[in-house]
Amino acid sequence: MAETVDGRILEFIEGRFPQARIEPGQDIFSLGYINSLFAMELVMFLEKSFGFTIPNAELRIENFRTVEAMTALVDRCRSAVAVG
Repeated sequence: MAETVDGRILEFIEGRFPQARIEPGQDIFSLGYINSLFAMELVMFLEKSFGFTIPNAELRIENFRTVEAMTALVDRCRSAVAVG
């Protein structure tokens, strides 16, 4: 599973919270897993793992609320890097 973008993101989150069993569409903020420190770790993980810098305009809570939203963010940012 970890070969896909969403699989890698899930693996990262569940690695930090071994008790977590998260579905890609679940709101991880409402589940209580996210605090400001972990939010920054998520940003750094996405940038380092997928080779891009998240633009300031994309640093919105909606982009990090679910694994699906983060996967879409990665796809958008990687496409922008490939085009730019």
